[in-house]
Amino acid sequence: MAISTLTSPSDHGLPAEALVEFPDNRLLIDLCGEYDRNLAQIEQALGVQILRRGNQLAVMGDPADQQNAVTVLTDLYERLEAGRPVTPADVDRALRMDRDDGMFDEARDGSQLEMFQGGPVEIKTRKKLVEPRTDAQKAYVHSLFSNELAFGIGPAGTGKTYLAVAVGVSMFIGGHVDKIILSRPAVEAGEKLGYLPGDMKDKVDPYMQPLYDALNDFLPGKQLAKLMEEKQIEIAPLAFMRGRTLSNAFVVLDEAQNATSMQMKMFLTRLGEGSRMVITGDRSQVDLPRGITSGLADAERLLKSIPKISFNYFTAKDVVRHPLVAAIIEAYDADNPA
Repeated sequence: MAISTLTSPSDHGLPAEALVEFPDNRLLIDLCGEYDRNLAQIEQALGVQILRRGNQLAVMGDPADQQNAVTVLTDLYERLEAGRPVTPADVDRALRMDRDDGMFDEARDGSQLEMFQGGPVEIKTRKKLVEPRTDAQKAYVHSLFSNELAFGIGPAGTGKTYLAVAVGVSMFIGGHVDKIILSRPAVEAGEKLGYLPGDMKDKVDPYMQPLYDALNDFLPGKQLAKLMEEKQIEIAPLAFMRGRTLSNAFVVLDEAQNATSMQMKMFLTRLGEGSRMVITGDRSQVDLPRGITSGLADAERLLKSIPKISFNYFTAKDVVRHPLVAAIIEAYDADNPA
């Protein structure tokens, strides 16, 4: 149902306010959130004040900020009308996302990515719908579905690996690939861990834990265990990829900045028929010994001009962890400009 929006003149010399009317009062309650936490989140982000008056919300503040707040509120209400929940993460996404989604066309491979003008971008997995929160993330997801080889480069917390694994799971359950292969270099992050106990899996699992965490978000535990037992999902150190041809698979190399140039070349040349490959990395977190060139930097330099290979870049503005993470990254970037 349409939502009427109007600007109301102020009384007593107060600033003008934008009034937004919501037909369904039950949905309005969900829009406001528990103890109006969603409204508070929008107020803090946009510097406006939002007051509830019956089935209307009055937005006060700078006219441009008012309009942005109205846009966010109407987007979230439409989400509720479509039967989808509104969580703080959804509010954050609405605050970040540009409403113009016309830059995206239907994915060519018939995947489960839903793209339509003015609508959401969703990745369907067994446990949840995953939605990009920023324009850069949206472009990245589109690239993962549209290209056989894609790079995601940027700081920690920008969703590079998480979205790549989500797309891999989506394509796997949709029958577009036969297996998922996740890999990363087993490089210690600035500290010596010594000899770890157990068999080979026990020794490398600590390095692979972020990949397990992502998979557990998208697949039920029993199903994930079964798929891993049947080798339909593999998690392995980069060194284990040598000599293989990876066909009909969705392949992710995480923390690629810690691969050497030779390792990167070895990995890239594993790409087989019917496969898609994603390389993710953060150029600011190289843990290789001094004097050894990062394979990610080499690949970026050598492959940028090759058609059908996409490079997607993220900044601190795309961080979707705690807001302090973005502030930390910006502080370090300012101290060490590229």
